[in-house]
Amino acid sequence: MKKVNLIIDVARCHDCNNCFISCKDEHWDNDHSPIAVSQPRHGHRWMDILNIERGKYPLQDVCYLPKPCMHCEDAPCIQASGDGAVYRREDGIVIIDPEKAAGREDLAASCPYGAIYWNEEKKLPQKCTMCAHLLDQGWEQPRCSHSCATGAMEFVLLEDAEMQQRVEAEGLEHFHPEYKTRPRVWYKNLFRFTKCHIAGSVAIDYGLECAVGAKVTITHQKSGEVWTTLANNYGNFKLDGFEKKSGKYRIDVELNGITKSCVFELTESINLGVIHL
Repeated sequence: MKKVNLIIDVARCHDCNNCFISCKDEHWDNDHSPIAVSQPRHGHRWMDILNIERGKYPLQDVCYLPKPCMHCEDAPCIQASGDGAVYRREDGIVIIDPEKAAGREDLAASCPYGAIYWNEEKKLPQKCTMCAHLLDQGWEQPRCSHSCATGAMEFVLLEDAEMQQRVEAEGLEHFHPEYKTRPRVWYKNLFRFTKCHIAGSVAIDYGLECAVGAKVTITHQKSGEVWTTLANNYGNFKLDGFEKKSGKYRIDVELNGITKSCVFELTESINLGVIHL
């Protein structure tokens, strides 16, 4: 059977919040029983957007990660409910029953992703429903992916075997795989949020001229793994996807037979500053 999957490309998210706003528009002051009752105007972020700043000025960047309910195959909230207050549909969507879950504040604490919110007014735990009521009406996707202006979100209905083929072909990952909940939300370019980069600038003539095209080689001192790139028109370079707190690295910069080297320790994203040739 085909099941829901949401693919989110971290590299394409610009924090426009269209997904959040469209979710709020769909669910605030709107009753979609028995899928969900209306969410409160403030406090709930059924489509939350996490952000992280990496590196140091002027070569830093900001990465954004949209985070809805993960609609896990091994959902902790279903296990915690015990009596059907939370259930999974055949299409994979996890739903909190508005009637059975009434008063169950403990269910909000059961989600390791923090995706379940407590509605204090209605004494009810609530979360993203993947707009199941719209899908049941014939919509081809939920409001979040429908409103995404950058194509960062793709909603697909696929057999599990077909989805696994996409996972392997596109290098898709789960956020917090250590939770082992088997989410139906997948991420592309997740390294931009979970790992770190090495950046810097190369200059010649005492910094008066950008070293365009300088070859930059970075070598892990212990494993011997090597990464290379070229400085751009501004003399800047950046290599991404390094593990945090991964030890010492050596950088070698070369242009026209002139070489400069140094060793540094990587704990988080770093700007090595201007390297003079």
